[in-house]
Amino acid sequence: MKVILLEDVRGSGKSGDVVNVSDGYARNMLIPRGLAVEATPQNVKQLEKKKEAIAKKFAEDKAAALEMKKKLEEITIEVKTKAGKNGKVFGSVTSADIAEALQAQGFDVDKKKIQLDSPIKATGTTDVNVKLFTEVSGKVKVNVVSE
Repeated sequence: MKVILLEDVRGSGKSGDVVNVSDGYARNMLIPRGLAVEATPQNVKQLEKKKEAIAKKFAEDKAAALEMKKKLEEITIEVKTKAGKNGKVFGSVTSADIAEALQAQGFDVDKKKIQLDSPIKATGTTDVNVKLFTEVSGKVKVNVVSE
C-alpha cells in the first residue's frame, strides 16, 4: 500500500515521502497513529501544493536575507565602551552589545546569529560575521570607540 508519511518514521522514511509499505503495517500502525495517510491522488496533490508553498517561502526568506546582507555590508556599527589609554577595553564587546547596536540602526538580528570567535577587547574596527539564513551570512564592520 502506498502511503504519504506525515512524520519521520524510522525504517520507512521522512515526513512528506511517498512510500510503499505492507497493508497491515499501514492500516494497523501508521494510519491509526496519525503517522501517515493513504496516497490517494487527492492527497498526493495536497502534498505537492504543500511542498511548493514551503519552497516558495524558503525562496522569499532567502531573498530577504540576501537583501539584508547587502545593507549590513554597507554600514559600520559604532559601539561605545570604556577603554584605557592604550586602547584596551574594560571588559569586552560581546555579540549582545553588537546586536543591541544593530537594533538601534533598525536591523533585527538575534545575538545568537552573530559569530564572534572571541569577544572584542580592543578599540578599532573589526569585521564580524552575521549568519542571516541557511547558506547566507554577511559581514558587518564594528567600530569600538572609547567613551
